Amino acid sequence: MRFPTLLSSVLLALSVTALPTPKPSSESKGLVTLPLKRLEQRSTAHPLIAHQQNINRSYRRYARMTGRREPSREELHENLRKRVLAVEGEEGLQKRYNRFSGIPKHPRENEDLEKRYNRQGVPKSAKAGNKAGSGAVLASTAGKQNHGHGNQDNTKGGNAVGAATGNAGSSATTAPDTVTNANAPTANNSLGLDIEGDDVGYLATVQIGTPPQDFLILMDSGSADFWVGSEQCQSAEGGDCGNHKFLGSQSSSSFVDTGKQFEVTYGTGAVAGDIVTDDVSIAGLALKTHTFGVATEETDDFAGDTTPFDGLMGLAQSTLSEQQTLTPIEALAKQGLVTDAITSYKISRLADNLNDGEITFGGLDTTKFDQNTLVTVDNVNQDGFWEGNMDAVTVDGQDSGLQGRTAILDTGTTLIVAPPDDATAVHQLIQGAQDVGQGTFTIPCTTNASVALSFGGTSFSIDPRDLAFQPVDPNDPTGDCISGISSGQIGGATEWLVGDVFLKNAYFSTDVTKNTVSLAKLV
Repeated sequence: MRFPTLLSSVLLALSVTALPTPKPSSESKGLVTLPLKRLEQRSTAHPLIAHQQNINRSYRRYARMTGRREPSREELHENLRKRVLAVEGEEGLQKRYNRFSGIPKHPRENEDLEKRYNRQGVPKSAKAGNKAGSGAVLASTAGKQNHGHGNQDNTKGGNAVGAATGNAGSSATTAPDTVTNANAPTANNSLGLDIEGDDVGYLATVQIGTPPQDFLILMDSGSADFWVGSEQCQSAEGGDCGNHKFLGSQSSSSFVDTGKQFEVTYGTGAVAGDIVTDDVSIAGLALKTHTFGVATEETDDFAGDTTPFDGLMGLAQSTLSEQQTLTPIEALAKQGLVTDAITSYKISRLADNLNDGEITFGGLDTTKFDQNTLVTVDNVNQDGFWEGNMDAVTVDGQDSGLQGRTAILDTGTTLIVAPPDDATAVHQLIQGAQDVGQGTFTIPCTTNASVALSFGGTSFSIDPRDLAFQPVDPNDPTGDCISGISSGQIGGATEWLVGDVFLKNAYFSTDVTKNTVSLAKLV
């Protein structure tokens, strides 16, 4: 037993396929770009209830980032209970909850505490300094078996993905029908980003082991551990860890178990397992005997058959690492495979029909942004997250009076979460905005309001389509929408958690060596 019992989460109902294997580039040494896949969170819950689940998850993630007390299970249940009561009344409450205990009858269904838009999270011990081997997430690990998944095929049917061009090489693969295929990449050592659903999770394919296997990896700027499933992996729900790729001595001759253990608890979900070394290739750059983790135990957030990815790559600073090892970008820089320990993100938006998202290792892809708008600010976070001073927040050019704020920039968070007074101040400047309680605001779906966050003297506007996050009534797309800016008493009076609602509107780059964050306007 390695973990404490976790809150369960709704499953992702989708499938994704591996991307073409990249080849090294001789023309752009020091710069590597990988594809990302965007994931869709599907839910039959009312949008306001689903939104509350997402807010609950953000509260826990932000609390871990800032070292504050996490909201208790009871507090999160009460938030959700109030939301269900307000939306569906007593009848809905009785359908979803045990009327005596207040606990959902079906914890694996959509009524769960946390909406798993992006399931990657923050190590539970990031601030406390606790390391691996202290506790257990699974109720029991008795009877664990070697399931021998190492050579399992991860290809899942659908439409053919266009072959990549340039130095990434090309090969024919397939994608599910719901995946929007990416355009040909615009940079060397790059692959296109395929989109699943509405701007949710972001995946890239790396190769691990001897012979190399493709692993589809979820990329997260808000954690610092890299892991994939083990050939001995067992789910907290019982049984194996689903239809994924797995790593171990059966599938890789270069695999070495160090005999050390690790565990990571995320905003939703957790894993535990062994620290190992093996060969890892990122866009053709070979990290020999890289140190990372294989998960022998996973909660169903990661182990379920409908979970499309095989592991997670944390790209915050390694001071956060539960495995106490370098992140892949730090290892690439240390071995001289890239010039700088820089990771850059271009997160695309489905509605634009551009499908040009990328994650770039070792530098910035200047074809993705206006170089005249590039600003670089110091990372003010002392613990390894990426946080910058935010100069101002404006609505249609009108200053909200919110100076002296900081923003944690996190690809693993969907929404923007601001302190309550700040969120209220912003929405007071948006015509038609309403506070509907529990950290949620609504705005007209047809709003043209331009909310902008300023960093380093440059203002970055949020597209109104991102601000109008989701219709309250799916049958009325011109009515009221849930705002992409929520409120929560989960940090200091000046700290914001800024996720993909904003990051889709800027080129985002982090530099470990200089301890800086850069933003630029997209082209």
